[in-house]
Amino acid sequence: MVLSKWDEKYAAAPTGLFGSAPNEYVRQITARSDFRARTALCIADGDGRNSRFLALRGIAVTAVDLSPVGCANGEALDAAAGVSVKRIVGDVVVWQPAPAETWDAVFVMYLQAPQAVRMAALRCGFEALGTGGILAVEGFSKAQAGETGDGALGPGSPELMYDLDEIHGCLPEAQIVEAFSGRVRLDQGGRHRGLAHVVRFAGRKL
Repeated sequence: MVLSKWDEKYAAAPTGLFGSAPNEYVRQITARSDFRARTALCIADGDGRNSRFLALRGIAVTAVDLSPVGCANGEALDAAAGVSVKRIVGDVVVWQPAPAETWDAVFVMYLQAPQAVRMAALRCGFEALGTGGILAVEGFSKAQAGETGDGALGPGSPELMYDLDEIHGCLPEAQIVEAFSGRVRLDQGGRHRGLAHVVRFAGRKL
């Protein structure tokens, strides 16, 4: 059911379900003076606006997503942008990198799934980092579940949303670079636009 839903959404938006610009938090992380990643992994990357942004910066990117339609759209958009991204169709619950394969940075942006799935993806991403690598996460905060009207962005159910405590509990060994929970203005295509409660977390692997 979940896969068919996302396949349908991506099929209806071949030029980008959430627009073509990268997530603002991805921009912020890559603009840090200490960000020197040459390789990156994007988990739940959809049709690839974030991985494509990284590839355009000369970073070697691997991207994983459940939806074959989203990945196919991503490949077409990569070709149009003149970049190459290694795209893998895979369920973030069961997908694992090859033994000894690591990345300098891992991004998990708006993975909207039950807690067990989200935390499994974060653990996978953190363990896939090389020493000194950074994991960056953004998603709707559980506080967003109570919003109505123009502020009613996101999946609606708090089970699909984040709080910092669960991230800290999942990644106790991470050196915290940033931990934020609050309202920001989103401008991500036509679907995520407006003020929303979000969680942002960046942690380094020592």
